[in-house]
Amino acid sequence: MEFNLNTIEARVLGCLIEKELATPEYYPLTLNALTSACNQKSNRAPVLALGESDVQQALDSLRRRQFAHVSAEGVRSVKYCHNLEGLLKLEPSELAVLAELLLRGPQTLGELRSRAARMHPFADLAEVDESLQALLGRDEPLVAKLARQPGRKESRYAQLLGGMPEVNEGASDTPLSEQTSHQDRIAALESEMANLRRDFEAMQKDLAQFKAQFE
Repeated sequence: MEFNLNTIEARVLGCLIEKELATPEYYPLTLNALTSACNQKSNRAPVLALGESDVQQALDSLRRRQFAHVSAEGVRSVKYCHNLEGLLKLEPSELAVLAELLLRGPQTLGELRSRAARMHPFADLAEVDESLQALLGRDEPLVAKLARQPGRKESRYAQLLGGMPEVNEGASDTPLSEQTSHQDRIAALESEMANLRRDFEAMQKDLAQFKAQFE
């Protein structure tokens, strides 16, 4: 199977996976919601400014290759889903890792564990590594381990749906900037808010059932 996703297609696919795992109550996505997700300033590298026509074109391409499809839930407006579970038979932990690599590019084990936590709770680095090894060990690998760059203690991993990324082997990676740290804090808050929202909705249902007993 040939992937060869371009930058916009990779961003659209990554966003569909992210929203399904992180905020399932808002998934599947309308074109407008998906465009907003693609243009987020947090948890994205690089930050893009796409129009709905750009996203629609990417969706059409992904649908032709069965990476995405129109959801049956779209009654009032068309909504879109990804199809990686059916197409590639991926586990939720593998989807979370792959989505993070699609959204932010090559990352280390530690970066993947902290940043993908909003999509899947990894107990430790070993669990992240297990997911990566599953993606690496396929007949057609979906990720690659990059050579460790000068100045870094850890190797990074990259997704291969868009082909092997260009890496300047002579350049050192710089430490995470304050902006990146800030984005990680935002990601953690978004994950916490999603969990609180689900808990609140569950409490509302329980309260409604309790009241119904006295009506």
